[in-house]
Amino acid sequence: MRRTQDTFSIGDLAREFDITTRSIRFYEDQGLLIPERRGQTRIYHQKDRVRLKLILRGKRLGFTLAETKTLFDMYDRDGSSVNQLQTMLRLIEDKKSALRQQLEDIKVVLHELTAVEAGCRAELNEKSKESL
Repeated sequence: MRRTQDTFSIGDLAREFDITTRSIRFYEDQGLLIPERRGQTRIYHQKDRVRLKLILRGKRLGFTLAETKTLFDMYDRDGSSVNQLQTMLRLIEDKKSALRQQLEDIKVVLHELTAVEAGCRAELNEKSKESL
């Protein structure tokens, strides 16, 4: 099926977002996408395309598929999206907090590596002087 005005085939979406059709079917299995079916053919609408874009963006930002599904379910139940936005803000703060902790952990490891590196260089210099 070729792309028409507001419908897309699984291949169209896979090409557009540079992902595999298997990934798209996985998102369907997880309940994140629910395309229309005509026999064995999946027909995706603009809503599915937008959701796929949000799924991929969420993955890049560190959101789990379960978190993304929760947001989608909230939006489906309450079109006003107030609850969804509040939940999104909590998730964002959690992700930012986790990233800040990872950044601190990385700084500590870099500091330790620098100290070990300095020790190795000093010992190597000492060994080089002894061999002369």
